[in-house]
Amino acid sequence: MEYKYADIDDSKVLIEIYNSAFYDDYLRYGWCPAYGRTKESMEKSLMEYHKIIAYDQSKAVGVISYRIAEPGEYYIGCLGVIKEEQGRGIGTSLMKYFMDEHPDWDEITLVTPKDKESNIKFYTRRFDFEIIGEKKEGNTAVLLFSLKR
Repeated sequence: MEYKYADIDDSKVLIEIYNSAFYDDYLRYGWCPAYGRTKESMEKSLMEYHKIIAYDQSKAVGVISYRIAEPGEYYIGCLGVIKEEQGRGIGTSLMKYFMDEHPDWDEITLVTPKDKESNIKFYTRRFDFEIIGEKKEGNTAVLLFSLKR
């Protein structure tokens, strides 16, 4: 696996990853903030969030998007893997890469839909995140997760 920090020239590739990774969420919930982005909205997102793209044999297969909340505190905006590559450990490798690239992290937070058991298991079992709360985003109940050192 190879990793690249995304820049404005990667907008099209990022849109393709997001649309593949989050299409099922769009169908399930009737909306998904990561799905259906325009070039302009992706460029705006790149100004607010850092994004690391994972490549497997030169093919873009996943992305992790994050922002620094405060020194040592990171918020994961999304972790997505294209549909045909899911279940191969790419999400795990992206998360590990992110953590290795940011050894200063004291806390990592994120949200995921409350009814997405696979996501909940991924974060709690693979990375020991704790569920610290619940809220609504749009019409979807989401769980808030935290991982502290």
